[in-house]
Amino acid sequence: ICLARELYGDSWRRNFLETNASDERGINVVREKIKDFARTRPFGEAEFKIIFLDEADALTPDAQNALRRTMEMYTTTCRFILSCNYSSKIIEPIQSRTAVFRFRPLTDKDVAKKLKFIAEREGLEITDEGMNALVYVAEGDLRRAENLLQACATIDKRITEEVVYKVTSRARPEEVREMIELALRGEFLRAREKLSSLLIEYGLSGEDLIRQIHREVINMPIDEKLKIRIIDKIGEYEFRLVEGANEHVQLSALLAQISAGFGEA
Repeated sequence: ICLARELYGDSWRRNFLETNASDERGINVVREKIKDFARTRPFGEAEFKIIFLDEADALTPDAQNALRRTMEMYTTTCRFILSCNYSSKIIEPIQSRTAVFRFRPLTDKDVAKKLKFIAEREGLEITDEGMNALVYVAEGDLRRAENLLQACATIDKRITEEVVYKVTSRARPEEVREMIELALRGEFLRAREKLSSLLIEYGLSGEDLIRQIHREVINMPIDEKLKIRIIDKIGEYEFRLVEGANEHVQLSALLAQISAGFGEA
């Protein structure tokens, strides 16, 4: 939007189209909304229009093929900007027609600095633990951090760790780490009790929790070879969860394997 305002001034709304592919991911959005906008001439003295597709990797393959044809047809009147989380999900014909820019996640320090600035402007109070929780969940994604801060503010003007994890349905990292450490010590039953507690207390899905397990294992100070074996098993059990297996059974089996085999490694 800043780019469009700079290029087009007051007429930017007539020369700029933004659409979120995660909300409108079918072929119709390309055939109708995008194509209809692209086929008209730029407004005023502008040389071209801008079409911004956010989360373009959510477009179906058919929609991406239709988009490719639209891009080829209207290159003289339009410039297409696509943002995505996973470039591998963008078909090769589109990638070959674009200049690819990869952006690193922001540092925790930068995310915290921006959140503090927003909180001061909006009259919010963020505790130190609350800020740590916001940064942890954001994982370097400032948009996610800002959306989360907004969601927390609707519950309480004082943003605490408890509010953050309540809004996000994420388990506290120290609790996930405790469960893993119990399993590593061979205390399977206690680890399984902790698993049940996390799933019930936070209302987590199996896929969400196994991603947190992966993140904590990566950062744990354990033997590298052991870490590799655990991560390999995490990938195997995540695949089973994605395929529709029972989450409680699969996560219990993962903890059992860590307790029985890896704990002695």
